[in-house]
Amino acid sequence: MPLGRAHHAVSSLIREMRAATSRVALTPTGGLRRAAPEIGHLSILGVHGAEGSEAFLATCATLPSSTRIVSRTDTAIAIETRYGIVSIHAAAEPHAGAALLCLTGPTTHLEALASLAGAQGLRLEDGQLTDRDGLPMHAPTEEAVYQRLGLHYIPPELREEADALEAAQHSPFPTLVNSLHVRGDLHMHSHWSDGRDSLAEMVAACAALGYEYMAITDHSPRAGSSRQLSHDDVPRQRAEVVALRRAYPRLTILHGAEVDIMPDGSLDFDDDTLRGFDLVLASLHDDAGQPPEQLTARYLAAIAHPLVTAITHPANRSPLVRPGYDLDFAPIFHAARQTGTAVEIDGAPGHLDMDGALARRAVAAGVPIIVSSDAHRASALARQMRFGVATARRGRVEPHHVLNTRSREYVLGFIAAKRAAFG
Repeated sequence: MPLGRAHHAVSSLIREMRAATSRVALTPTGGLRRAAPEIGHLSILGVHGAEGSEAFLATCATLPSSTRIVSRTDTAIAIETRYGIVSIHAAAEPHAGAALLCLTGPTTHLEALASLAGAQGLRLEDGQLTDRDGLPMHAPTEEAVYQRLGLHYIPPELREEADALEAAQHSPFPTLVNSLHVRGDLHMHSHWSDGRDSLAEMVAACAALGYEYMAITDHSPRAGSSRQLSHDDVPRQRAEVVALRRAYPRLTILHGAEVDIMPDGSLDFDDDTLRGFDLVLASLHDDAGQPPEQLTARYLAAIAHPLVTAITHPANRSPLVRPGYDLDFAPIFHAARQTGTAVEIDGAPGHLDMDGALARRAVAAGVPIIVSSDAHRASALARQMRFGVATARRGRVEPHHVLNTRSREYVLGFIAAKRAAFG
C-alpha cells in the first residue's frame, strides 16, 4: 500500500495500543519507518520493561481493530485488522536497539550488517545482537549496535542506499532536515480550487503549527483538478488574504498560485495576473502526449520565467499508480540553479516527488529545494509535511538546502531576487 495509507493504518493501531497499554514504547517499523513510498508489510515494535512481553501481546490480540490472530510466538503476534495483517513485536529495553534495527530493514542492509557482525565473531539476527557464546549483548539503541560494529549511525531513511554502509565506515552522516527545521509551508490548496477547507481554516491550522509564513496556492483555470481558481476569482481571493493578514499579524500569508505549464511552455495565467501574486508555483500536470524532449523544454521555459518561484512535483509521479515522466533532469536542475528557481519535494502521498534518488541529484546540482505539504485540507498540513521531510531525508537533504527552513525575510528575498529580472 502507499505510504499515506500505511501511515494512517499504523497510527490508528498505535492509538488503540496506547489506550490499552501506556507503559510500552511503540514505534512503526519496516518500510514505514524508512519512509518508503510503497509499503509491503505493516509492523510495530513495542519496547517493554521488566513486566515482559506476554501481557503486551495479549493486549494486542484484543485491540478493537483486531479481527483474528494469524500467528503468535513468545515475542510477536500477527493480527488481521481492517487495514490488513499487522505484525506486532515485543522487545525488552536492553535489546530494543537490535530489535528495532532488524525490524526496520531492508533485507539487503541487514544482510550486510550480519556479514560485518560475523566477521567480528558476533551474530545479528532474529532481533538480537549476540556475542561469541551466543549470549544477547546489551543493545538498547540502534546507535549502540552500529557503534559495536564499527559504524556511524545510519538514519532509517538512508538504509536502502547501496553506498550507505560504506559511507558509515568513514564518517558520520550530516544532520538531515527534520520537521523542527521547517518554518513555513509554500504549497497548499483551499476551497477556492480543489481543497476541502476555507482560507481561514488553512491559515488557522498553519498558525497553530507555529509557522512563520505560509502560501495559499490554488490551481489555475486549466488545471485538471476538480475545481480551479478562475481569473475573476483572483482579486476576490486576494481580498480575503488581506483580511486574514490583519487577523494573524504574526503569520506572513503569501497569496500564490499553482499554475499549469501549457503544452507550448506558456503559463496558465497572463503575466499581469502572475505579477499580482506573491509567489508562483509552476506544475506540469499534463504531458499532452509529448516526448521527454518537449516536456523538458516546457520546464525550461517555466524556469526561465522571472515570476516562477518554484517547480512543483517535477516528475509528476504517483507511487503505485504511475512512475512519472522519464526526463533527463540534468538541464532542468542546471537551469533552476542558474535562475534561482526552487524545485519541490512534495509531501502529498499521491506524489512524494522528488523521490529520494532525484532529490539527492538536485542537491548535488546545487538546486534550491522547497519541501511542501501540498495539503488539500487543514488536517493534512502537518502529516503531509512530515512525509515531505521524510522523502527529503531519503535524498540526504540537509536543512541549509531547503528554502522553507529559512526566515521569512530570506524567503521573501529569494522570491524578490528572481522577480527583479522582470523589471
